[in-house]
Amino acid sequence: MEDNKIALDVKDLRIRYKCLNMFSIRRSFFTFKKANEIVFEAVRGVSFSVKKGEILGIVGKNGSGKSTMLRALAGIFSADEGSIDLHGNSVSLLSIGVGFQRELTGRENIVLSGMLLGFSEEQVRAKMDEIIAFAELGEFIDMPVRTYSSGMHSKLAFSITAILESDIMLIDEVLSVGDSKFKKKSYNKMKELISDNNRTVVIVSHVSETLQELCTRVMWLHDGEIRMIGTPEQVLPLYEDFMS
Repeated sequence: MEDNKIALDVKDLRIRYKCLNMFSIRRSFFTFKKANEIVFEAVRGVSFSVKKGEILGIVGKNGSGKSTMLRALAGIFSADEGSIDLHGNSVSLLSIGVGFQRELTGRENIVLSGMLLGFSEEQVRAKMDEIIAFAELGEFIDMPVRTYSSGMHSKLAFSITAILESDIMLIDEVLSVGDSKFKKKSYNKMKELISDNNRTVVIVSHVSETLQELCTRVMWLHDGEIRMIGTPEQVLPLYEDFMS
């Protein structure tokens, strides 16, 4: 591994949401005027790089742009300005409510999710039994995902991404969901995965202990901007003081 090889490069990233004023929408039905459009900038000119093999944690209060950032890195949201360069790496996103077709079964979603990650159907089916065993969903694996609890959803999402290993793993609070037994198992699996020096990980979490143990650097996002970036020892105490 090249010590300074960059896996992920973000430059001047800006992501905006367009919101319609509800009062203006109601009024427009009667006056035929166009509803007022409010633009909210969730990510505001953010720039950072992540080296190959690095584990970057992201913290920030609710609404600071953390999940928006991860979805942009995963290609779900597009940048309004700036750029994201993955340097040819494959990327997967672990996040509740993202990526599954609710009417398809868990088994069908494994195939679909794997192919969306860039694996062939044959590659996914070769790992199918391992994914199902890790997820511990029993007969629910052949039931529609709409019947799953949030904990079951997280088990399946984690299992797919953990077994079908991508170059860059993006994790959005998934480790904090599920029963205590699975939480411990997934945490141990995550530690095993990120011990691979070729794998790059970006974790969004509100649990400082997780970031302290797993991460090499932490980035503090505040109102869509980077407030601080550094080692966990540098960033987390100041963030916790701010939040308290």
